[in-house]
Amino acid sequence: MNGSEWAPSACTLPTEERPLRAAEFDGLFAAALRSMDRPAPDRVVMVMDAGAAGRAADLVARESQCCSFFTFGLTPSGDVLRLTIEVPATYVPVLDALAARAAAAAGLTG
Repeated sequence: MNGSEWAPSACTLPTEERPLRAAEFDGLFAAALRSMDRPAPDRVVMVMDAGAAGRAADLVARESQCCSFFTFGLTPSGDVLRLTIEVPATYVPVLDALAARAAAAAGLTG
């Protein structure tokens, strides 16, 4: 899966930088993602190692600047960090692709 599959035209990140950003997400997911839940079509909750909090916060802050349709929430709790990602209904396919990418990078099976 390449970065453009979850970076729609509403994303203002320059095209040449998208593979690098996708690789950053892949690295975060591979290193820290423990589990993932999809409580609603427009929302995913990722449980990550708490040690990834700084890296996750930096990455979602930068992603929020170029993809304003994402709403990110970071909630630390003991030894885990919950990353909640929500999108408007129009962008559910983008969230689907991001969730699939996260699961693949982390080696999670559905």
